[in-house]
Amino acid sequence: MAINFDKALGVHQFTVGIRAQRAELISSNIANADTPHFKAQDMDFSNALKAAKSRQNGLAMVNTSNQHFNLQALTQQHVGYRVPNQPDTGDGNTVDVQQEKNAFMQNALEYQMSLGFLDSKFSGLKRALKGQ
Repeated sequence: MAINFDKALGVHQFTVGIRAQRAELISSNIANADTPHFKAQDMDFSNALKAAKSRQNGLAMVNTSNQHFNLQALTQQHVGYRVPNQPDTGDGNTVDVQQEKNAFMQNALEYQMSLGFLDSKFSGLKRALKGQ
C-alpha cells in the first residue's frame, strides 16, 4: 500500500512555505521603513493557502528552464498593500515598524507551530513504518 503524503501531512506542508514567504514580505517592509514612498505589503494567507492546495498538489518544483511553470506566482498574486494605521509622515512611506514587528513575531510563532505539526506527522509515519 502506497503512502499518500498529501493526506498524511495535511495542510501543514503548504502552511510552512506560505509562512516563509510572508516572513520575507514582512522583513522587506521592516528593511524599507525609512525608504521614501515605500508601501508596506502583506499576504492574504487564507487565499494563498487555498491556491497552494489546489494548484501545487503537494509538489515542490524548481524552475530550471524558462518553459517551466512559475509556482512563485501562485502566492505573489495574493500579495497586497497594507492599509496604514498612521497618518502620512510626509515621505509617502506606509510602514509602521511596531505593527510589522508584531506581524513578524506572530508569523514566526505560526511558522514554528506548523513545523511542530509536520514533525509530529513525520514521527507518526516513522512509527507506523517501524510497526510500533
